[in-house]
Parts: sequence; C-alpha cells; structure tokens
Amino acid sequence: MIDLRRLDDVTAGLGDVVLDPAGWPSFMDQVCAAVGATGAAMLQSDVRTEDIPRTDSITDYFTKIYFPTNLHRTDIRAARGVPLMIAGTTVITDGDLFESEAEMLRDPLYATLGEFGLKWFAGVGFHAGPALWALTIQRSPKEGMFEADEIKALARISGRLTEAATLSTVAGRAALSGVTSALDLIQVAAIAVGRFGAIIGMNSQAEACLGPELAIRNNRLTLRDRQANADLTRLIDQLAHTSDLQPLPSSPIVVRRIDKRPIVIQMQPVLPAARSPFLGARAILLIRDLEGNPAFDQALLAATFELTPAQARLATRLARGDSVEDAAVQAGVALATARNQLKAIFQKTGTHRQAELVALLHKVK
Repeated sequence: MIDLRRLDDVTAGLGDVVLDPAGWPSFMDQVCAAVGATGAAMLQSDVRTEDIPRTDSITDYFTKIYFPTNLHRTDIRAARGVPLMIAGTTVITDGDLFESEAEMLRDPLYATLGEFGLKWFAGVGFHAGPALWALTIQRSPKEGMFEADEIKALARISGRLTEAATLSTVAGRAALSGVTSALDLIQVAAIAVGRFGAIIGMNSQAEACLGPELAIRNNRLTLRDRQANADLTRLIDQLAHTSDLQPLPSSPIVVRRIDKRPIVIQMQPVLPAARSPFLGARAILLIRDLEGNPAFDQALLAATFELTPAQARLATRLARGDSVEDAAVQAGVALATARNQLKAIFQKTGTHRQAELVALLHKVK
C-alpha cells in the first residue's frame, strides 16, 4: 500500500530538484519507498535517450537491455499509453495497455523485465512546456500490480511534477543565460542549443556574427559553406542520439569564406545547473570570427609586460592575426625594425614563437 503522508512529504521537497537537476534520482528513490516499488525513471513521450533520470536500482535494465536492444524505440507503453495520457488519463498501468497478463508477458519489453526482477508498471503523466513526460515506476512480482486506490494516490503528484518540470526549465534557461552573458563580457560569441539543434539562447556577440555566412532559419543555425553546414548537421545528429554521459565531439567546424579568414565553431557542454532534463540544453557553440578585430587594451599589455608603446602596438596587431610583415606596413616601419621589436617582446614576455606569444596575449585580453 502507498504511504500517502510519506508521498506528500516527498513531493513537498520537489523545489530542491528544481535548483539541482542531479537530485531527480534521489527524489525518485523516495517516491519508490513511499509507493512500495523497486525503481523509477523519467521518460519523454517521443524522445528517450540513455541520460534519462533514473534510480540506481533499475540502471542495469536500461543500460544492458532497454537501450542496447532498441526497446526504447518500440516501447509499447509509449505506443499505447501516450494516446491515453493525451486524452486525459493521468496515470496509466499495465491494465490500461493489455487485456490480460498473458498478453503482457508476450511483449518483448515485459519479457525482459523479469530477468531484472521487475514486472509491474505505472506511469504518472506530466508536462514540461509542450512536452509530455511520465514518471515510470517499476514494481517486482512480489510488490504486485498497482491497484485502483494506489493509482488514485499517484494521480495526486502529477500536477506537482508539472510545476517542478516547468520551474526546472526556467531555472535551466536562467543558468544558460548567465553563461552566455558572461561570455559576452569577454567578447566570446555563444549559442546554446538543444539536443536537436534548436537554439535555446544566444548572446549579443553571437547576434553580431549573423549574416550571409551564419544565419538562423527555423530556429536553427545554418551555414552557407556547404561542407561546414554538413559538418554541423552531423554533430547535431550525434547530439540527438548520445547521452549527457558521453563526451561531446571536439572537432572544430571551419566555415570557409571568400576573401576573408574563416569562422571557427567549437562545441562545449552546458554547465550542470543548466542540464535540466526538461530544458534539453545539450551544448554551447562558441563562434570565433578570425577576420574580426578583437579588442586588446594596449595600455594593459604595456603595463603587464613592460612594453614600449611601439612594442604594445605590434603585439596587439600580432594578437589580432596579422603577420609581422603586415604589422610593419600598418605601423609605417621597416620590416627589420618590426622584427627587432618582436625579439624584444619575446624577451619581455618569456615566449619564443609567435604562436606562443599570441596565445599568451589572448589570456591577458
């Protein structure tokens, strides 16, 4: 039997997981203890990936059977249960999906549950924005199927889950906004994207990069360079089918341009506070326009490394990507003079190569 008071106490603490998405497994453990179940997981109606929030007690089933054998693509509970939830059923159980226990046990998914000491199921529906989710609760044969009074008790937490999922999404967006805003301050263009490439947010530096080469269409980043656009599409496809537990692709995307230096796009993971399962934020795209004119404080460089004004001007031009020859022309000095200045800069900064110097100057910027 479900301990109603304990279940109410558990749902009263949902505010904690809103602020810390890593707390969902612990919350589900407490739910299982209150309802007499072995384990639980959260499944979205149309997208199910290995990083779903779940309790440790049923992790083996998901990692050894459910995902490896593609049961997540043919889950009968979604095929038959989602239409019921859309029609207004708050809690679905095995009795809603099958006409008999014999039919249930013939299903491929249910046939594998027994290997892990699982059998009976209840799914509590809730929403995170337009997305339909279910808190799926698994019982062992001994714990028994969910009865009518237990289903009624579980229905009480549906609204609370919707509230928590909605707030979690808002908190995740705020965390993402904080990251992109911080990158704005150091003049780094950043676009946050979801699992399927939809743009969740961007900073003003990224907006300034938009134009013929980089554009937003249907709320997705598109590139005019066909090869680069194909590379971006491939990386987004990888996001759609990999979990947060796996590292993101690290290869940069190079956007080639005629008569201009390329644009380089790199993918970075979102910070933990923004990893709400309901927001779906998956990565931040960092955009560097190599043709750009990054702001370097010449006075700061001069003070930091004791450079003369001429040396600081040369260092700034080199940091922006100019060659020594181009820098000499812009400064109106002989190439030999510029090279002598560069030697002095090397000595004062403790560097030995131009690439090493540029990397150091970018840390000071």
